[in-house]
Amino acid sequence: MSGASPATPARTAAAAAGRQADSARRRQRVIKALNHAANSGEEITVTGIARAAGVDRTFLYRHRDLLEQIHAAEAQPRNAAGVGPAVSRASLQADLLNAQQRAARMAARVQQLEKRLSEALGEQAWRASGLGAPDDVDALKQRTCTGSPRRSGTASMSTSQSSARTSLAANPWSGSSRVRRPRWSTAALRCEVARV
Repeated sequence: MSGASPATPARTAAAAAGRQADSARRRQRVIKALNHAANSGEEITVTGIARAAGVDRTFLYRHRDLLEQIHAAEAQPRNAAGVGPAVSRASLQADLLNAQQRAARMAARVQQLEKRLSEALGEQAWRASGLGAPDDVDALKQRTCTGSPRRSGTASMSTSQSSARTSLAANPWSGSSRVRRPRWSTAALRCEVARV
């Protein structure tokens, strides 16, 4: 025979009722500890609430609704006494997004200003080194381009060279190879290109 007694179903029902009552008392302690932590501004964690309620963490993991309440309270910022209204997580995330966008705009502006500064300093160093064009380049170009295009070396030409150039001007391909062809100065060529 088995060792079960006829009172077993009654005992089982009584034990189940006792476990349910114990579980209800634990639930009430967890909810009370959660509310106390939220109102006092304490840090809310699963371990902290379980310790304050006097229950094991596995109790919280077995009761998903309590665990969800704890995680929801964790997500909310703490409300310290006398500090003022609490800020929601959504508003903090919106502030963070705005700050990140502002930082990106400022970084782009800084990069633009650094580029402009680099160009200005490079231009200044180029001019200071003597490698750059003089400041009156525009006036020099204007003076060079307003007159007729000059050929280099025309001031010291002899009469034979002058006559040879005149004949070459009419037909540049005739004559001997010893006759120098006219050379245009760089400034004169630039003026001619600019006129076209």
